Amino acid sequence: MNIDFNRNEDVMKLALNNVKKIIIKIEEGGGKKAIAKQKERNKLTARERIHYLLDKEKPFIEIGIFAGYGMYEEYGGCPAGGAVAGIGYVSGKQCVVIANDQTVKAGAWFPITGKKNLRMQEIAMENNLPVIYLVDSAGVFLPMQDEIFPDKEHFGRIFRNNAKMSAMGITQIAAVMGPCVAGGAYLPIMSDETLMVEGNGSIFLAGPYLVKAAIGENTDSETLGGAVTHNEISGIADYKFKTEQECIDEIKKIMSKLGDVPKAGFSRIASLLPAKNSKELYGYFPNDNSMPYDMLEIIERIVDADETNNDERKSSFEQFKEGFGKTILCGYARIDGWAVGIVANQRLNIKNKKGELQMGGVIYNDSADKAARFIMNCNQKKIPIIFLQDVTGFMVGSRSEHSGIIKDGAKMVNAVANSVVPKITIILGNSYGAGNYAMCGKAYDPRFIYAWPSAKIAVMGGDQAAKTLLQIETASLKLKGKENSTENEESLLKKITDKYAKQTTPFYAASRLWIDAIIDPMETRAIISENIAAANNNYKIESFKTGVFQV
Repeated sequence: MNIDFNRNEDVMKLALNNVKKIIIKIEEGGGKKAIAKQKERNKLTARERIHYLLDKEKPFIEIGIFAGYGMYEEYGGCPAGGAVAGIGYVSGKQCVVIANDQTVKAGAWFPITGKKNLRMQEIAMENNLPVIYLVDSAGVFLPMQDEIFPDKEHFGRIFRNNAKMSAMGITQIAAVMGPCVAGGAYLPIMSDETLMVEGNGSIFLAGPYLVKAAIGENTDSETLGGAVTHNEISGIADYKFKTEQECIDEIKKIMSKLGDVPKAGFSRIASLLPAKNSKELYGYFPNDNSMPYDMLEIIERIVDADETNNDERKSSFEQFKEGFGKTILCGYARIDGWAVGIVANQRLNIKNKKGELQMGGVIYNDSADKAARFIMNCNQKKIPIIFLQDVTGFMVGSRSEHSGIIKDGAKMVNAVANSVVPKITIILGNSYGAGNYAMCGKAYDPRFIYAWPSAKIAVMGGDQAAKTLLQIETASLKLKGKENSTENEESLLKKITDKYAKQTTPFYAASRLWIDAIIDPMETRAIISENIAAANNNYKIESFKTGVFQV
């Protein structure tokens, strides 16, 4: 196989530079003027607060930085979904941190803001992690209230989760550094401990203007719901501080006193660097998503070297059923010392035992059957599963249908859906159709899901979609006794492919939180390691059951 290593490397580096440029812009939040207003009030920005809070020597994985990217343009946009969030360490304790960005529409909640906050709470609940809320929000963004207020997965679900997490024994700490208005006022009070900053922090169900309109009372924010009021009169807050830094210092003290939690007990030994150079990932991954490549070369640059082989550096990846179902690679390995099971799409075109060519990236009957069995084994042995997606879908055609591809695919989907060990999904290239589901896409509850800049997510490829829709339109015209002109065909093809080109990008997926982040391939190892460390905090693993499926 000819690998255009330098070309691949250049394209990946260019894509990563584009990601970084967009991130720099997103990190400006509401812009320089809005940040200046924060400074005038002696307030830190959301990112400055998190930076001051977190342990500097420990990693921070930001979740949802692309949330809202390219959305709500009629309202001026919503960078990072109006909130900064992620998983980091405070006083040595791994935790979830969520900070409203007051520079973005006064920290108002857009629909994507609610979705991002719910995602962070989901991460906390699944992994038994403490949560720190840095509150500074004007409440629901009123022009879009119908899309954020009343439904099950809307704004109110956050306070329901506050109550559920408290019952689960998950520590929640809220620091009120700005407004906390209306329904949002419940969040800090439903947390375990509430801290407030004097002069800026305020909590009330209705602000001064609404109070005046409702009952005719004249008051101000401090009297109505400031730090002094809630620490000395109402008693609903627990601490007050002159500065944000003092407030955050207290959070660190509280976190330092948290007791350890029982661990899930996932196997970990001393970490070893991969047997093959991780820096070569850029060159081995093709610049064109239609090109074949050996997924084994990618895996061996992510997993640890084999600790038992001292004479020759060898990968720790041990293939399961290596000679069977070759379009999916399954096997055990270690990543940064953690034991993992890996399910990955093989992108080479391979001949099976019958001499028949099987297309890379396609799930065939035998590969689906193999993957289902391997997933069951990982659940039996309590081993987290890593899915490496580059899948174009299940094999189609009369031969596959007669062989029961739907049955075998359903078996794999059943195993993925019912899997109880942590699942972490990385989308490297294509993620199309039911292949997305079978390889643990967002709908199948991965603990964490990421994409490389090369990822494409859609029900099918752009060319396939365009040709399918063109056939449908042509058939429809024929029924009416009309013919589709060449010009019309070309116009429709271009329209559909252009639309797909936009909607299949990782930015489109990340903006809608179909994925948690777009990551540098070279950071894959470290991120997976931190994710398993987070999952290890939840010792409650249910028993694995698959229910009924066709055999």
